[in-house]
Formats: sequence, C-alpha cells, structure tokens
Amino acid sequence: MTQSVPVGDQPSNIELQIRELILKYISNPNSIILAVTAANTDMATSESLKVAREVDPDGRRTLAVVTKLDLMDAGTDAMDVLMGRVIPVKLGIIGVVNRSQLDINQKKPVADAIRDEYAFLQKKYPSLANRNGTKYLARTLNRLLMHHIRDCLPELKTRINVLAAQYQSLLSSYGEPVEDKSATLLQLITKFAAEYCNTIEGTAKYIETAELCGGARICYIFHETFGRTLESVDPLGGLTTIDVLTAIRNATGPRPALFVPEVSFELLVKRQVKRLEDPGLRCVELVHEEMQRIIQHCSNYSTQELLRFPKLHDAIVEVVTSLLRKRLPVTNEMVHNLVAIELAYINTKHPDFADACGLMNNNIEEQRRNRMRDQPSTVPRDKAAAGGSQTGPVSEQTEGGMGNWRGLLKKGEEALTGERPVPLNPLPASPQRGHAVNLLDVPVPVSRKLSAREQRDCEVIERLIKSYFLIVRKNIQDSVPKAVMHFLVNHVKDCLQSELVGQLYKTTLLDELLTESEDMAQRRNEAADMLKALQKASQVIAEIRETHLW
Repeated sequence: MTQSVPVGDQPSNIELQIRELILKYISNPNSIILAVTAANTDMATSESLKVAREVDPDGRRTLAVVTKLDLMDAGTDAMDVLMGRVIPVKLGIIGVVNRSQLDINQKKPVADAIRDEYAFLQKKYPSLANRNGTKYLARTLNRLLMHHIRDCLPELKTRINVLAAQYQSLLSSYGEPVEDKSATLLQLITKFAAEYCNTIEGTAKYIETAELCGGARICYIFHETFGRTLESVDPLGGLTTIDVLTAIRNATGPRPALFVPEVSFELLVKRQVKRLEDPGLRCVELVHEEMQRIIQHCSNYSTQELLRFPKLHDAIVEVVTSLLRKRLPVTNEMVHNLVAIELAYINTKHPDFADACGLMNNNIEEQRRNRMRDQPSTVPRDKAAAGGSQTGPVSEQTEGGMGNWRGLLKKGEEALTGERPVPLNPLPASPQRGHAVNLLDVPVPVSRKLSAREQRDCEVIERLIKSYFLIVRKNIQDSVPKAVMHFLVNHVKDCLQSELVGQLYKTTLLDELLTESEDMAQRRNEAADMLKALQKASQVIAEIRETHLW
C-alpha cells in the first residue's frame, strides 16, 4: 500500500514518486510481484493488488501476502481471503504474522517470532496453518523463483551471450595496455599507411557503400568531372569574328597581305589552348581534397586503434597533410608545363591536323568552283577580276612544299580574290582616307558588314583553330590524369610509410604519442569488469540442474 499524503518536508508528489518507483521494478517481465496487504483492511481496495494488475493482468507472476492477521477485529477472520474466495490470485495468497513494534523494541528474536506465529496459526486457522506463515512464504518464493528462472533460462542465456560478445568487442577496440611502446608505434604507423594505400587501390577491408571514396573517387574525378569539364570548353569560346579579323590585320603589318598570315592562327590558337589550364589545375585540387578525405576514412573505419592515442592520430594527420601539401605545387607546376608545352610549338604538321586541313581544302575548292560556275558571264569586271587571280595557281605551285596548311590559306585567298568587288570609279578616295584616320581610334570597324574576303578569312582561321584545339584538348585530357597520378597520388603512396616513420618513429616521441586519452583506461577497466560479471553469470546459468523443490 503506497503513501498518499505527504508528511513533513516530503514533496507534494510523494504518491506519484512511490508509484513510479514500484512500477520501475514490477514492470520487468522477469520479476515476481509480491503484493502485500494488511488483513485489517478491505482487500477489494488493496492498492498493491491494483498496481500489480496493471502490469500483470493475468496474475501469472503475482503472489499476495496478507499481514497483521493477529490485528483483525474481534469476531472476524481472514479465512475467505486466505482461501482465495475474495480476490483470486494464481500464485496464491499467504498469511503471515510479523513482529509488532513492541517486539522490535524489545529485540525479540526472529526464531521466537516464527514460533509464536506458528502457534497463532494453529490456534486461529488450524486447517490452513501448514500453508501460511513466514517459513511457508520463504519456501514458496524459492520454488517460484526456481521455476521462473528455468522458464526464463533460454532467454537469459541468449541475452548474456549477446552482451558478453558486445563487451568483448568493446574491450578489443580499447586495446590492451601498451607494454612495448616502440613496437606498438611502428605497428600503428605501418597499419595506417597500408590502409591508406589500400583505400586508393580499392582493396581496403572496410568498403564504403554510401558514397565513392579513395581510388574510385579519383577515377571519377579524372574521367567524369575533369573529362566533362574539358568537353564543355568551346574551342571558339570568348573569340568573336572581330577578334579573329583584328588578329589577321595585326599580323600583316603595314602592308596589306595577299594571304592569311600564319602568325594570326598561332596567336589565336594559343589564346584558346591557354583556357585548358584552369580545368587541369582544378582536377589537381579535387584529387588533393580526396586524398585528404582518405585520412579521415582510415581513422574512422580502418584503424580504430588510433582513437586510443589522440596525439598520435593528430601527428599522423599532420604528417600526411604536410606531404600532400608539399606535392601540390609540384603537381600544379607539371600541369602548367603540360599546357606550356602545347603553347611552345604549334605543330601544324600533326597528322590529325593535316587531315583536317586537307578536308577543309577540298570543301573550299568545291565552294569556289560552285561560285564561279554560278557567276553571270555578262559582267566584264568580274571576268577581269577572275582573270587577275590567275597568278594564284602559279604561286601555289611554287610554294606547294609548305603542305596543306599553306595550300589551304592560299586557296582561301584565291576564292576570295574572285569575289572581292572592284569599284567602277576609283577616284573617290577621300572616304577611304577618312576611314583610315578613324582606325587610329577604332582599329577594327565593327559597325559595317564584313566583306566576302574578310568573312572567308575568318572562317578559315576559326576552322583551323577548332581543329587544332580539339587535338590539344585530347592530349591534355590524357596527360593531366597521368601527371596527377605520378606526381601526387603514386608519390604519396610510395613515400607515405617512410615519411611517417621518419617523422614519428623517434624515441623522444614515444611517451608523448602513445599517451591514451584520459577516460580510455577507465572505460577499459569498466568494460573488463562487466565482461567478467557476464562470464560469471553465464557460468552460473550453465550449472543450474534439476534441484529439489519444496
């Protein structure tokens, strides 16, 4: 029966606190509930039985105890209660007579109290004397406990074994106390270096399933991120027709050029090739970031022993980070040189470029023939202009040794020479002179429409730039990943262990690096004690046999 009214300085919710305390224990399905009720109260209003019914509605683990049988009113007895006629309880109802407060004050022995209790039961309840009393209650509780243990034994064994395995794993993660610090340090360094390299190679023990990491992510950076970025670079991006025309004119000097100058092509194609450097440097940066992430991956999944030694963990991270930091400028410089190499020599004899020039050469020649065929033969000026261009084939024959590149430019010039309009009246030269004066302020007039020759010159240069740019882009797409692998990834893999050993494997650093965290030793001891207790419990359960039940 719980206390309902606070007394003295007790909290106002004393009833609720007591109830919660009782429920905390009797809610356990493996517990036996002892519901105690005084005989001089109404069993129908018993608070203990009421609470027991809440967690054990079937009464399978509830035993009722009726106390104070000697204090019942004259003319009344607990016969009906003890027989289970008032409130039936499956585990039974047992009546007892405890020592009174006077007996306690007078220090009456427990043996005398039990003897007097038995005498009272023989006198008052002779037919029930052998099924009541403190002795019978003790034997009944022992019997119930043994039956209950046997019923719960399989589940208890399973739970103990599971907990023992968990604590064994936990204890293993804490590691044994360090005896040989030198060997332990070398072992941890070697294991970390091996796991770092294995993560790059894809042979690590712990494979990440949530996202790409290590070598797989580096591969993705090379062939997806970097590759797509290069493919998205427009060969003619940032280059307008006016830019091309301006470069052509600047390359001719003070004299008008008969042919498109080669230097204009080189000037413009170098400008476009230079744009491939930034994606290459970004590729290096992404690989560097991934190799930095591998450090954390190894710490979390592969070498948990490092968590025991936070100073060693920090030192390893610092050494690897420093090594990566040292390799970054070397790799960036190599990527810069790869682009600089392409800029240093524009190989117009490259087989792929020569093939492209030949194809464009044929297209331009065919277009020229089509235009000449479609021109009206009644225009004498056009005929004269076309006749004036006959020196072109002669020049082409004399310079044919320069290959398709020169031939392409010359044929383009020839085609344009036939189309360029010849003014009927050459006298009005002042507009041309006035226009030349304006060129001092605006080198290329952008307000007027380009002539046919200017348009053709620009188209030729743009096609050549695009053809050569694609060749260089293909080279860069192949060479940058190789450079990153050689100067950054493989170099770190090859030098990592020697770098760690050289920086950390020192006698003066042993004690500092192998200092455990403050609570590691305490947690190890607690886990060891808990493991011993579970092993002992498992042994006790294994020894339980059929025993005599009272």
